[in-house]
Amino acid sequence: MFTKLYVGNLSLETKEEALRTLFEQAGTVESARIITDRYSGSSKGFGFVEMATSEEAIKAVELFNGHSLDGRSLTVSQARERRERGGERQGGYRGR
Repeated sequence: MFTKLYVGNLSLETKEEALRTLFEQAGTVESARIITDRYSGSSKGFGFVEMATSEEAIKAVELFNGHSLDGRSLTVSQARERRERGGERQGGYRGR
């Protein structure tokens, strides 16, 4: 089963603590992370929440998919595994 959730359509103003507090209503939150731009540090509008059990994760999806947080309707679903990036370089100067 799954415990890691994708949370999309976050307000750029939403903080990780608010995300954690919301999801604690469904059970024990192992981690809550909002993804930020590496250069500007601003939110990219999505994040991940990891619940302690798959039952709590299922409950969180049922409770919070479509739920309003900071004026935005959340998209909550099972997180997909991160694909490994290939070693092939793309773009940039190649010294030709």
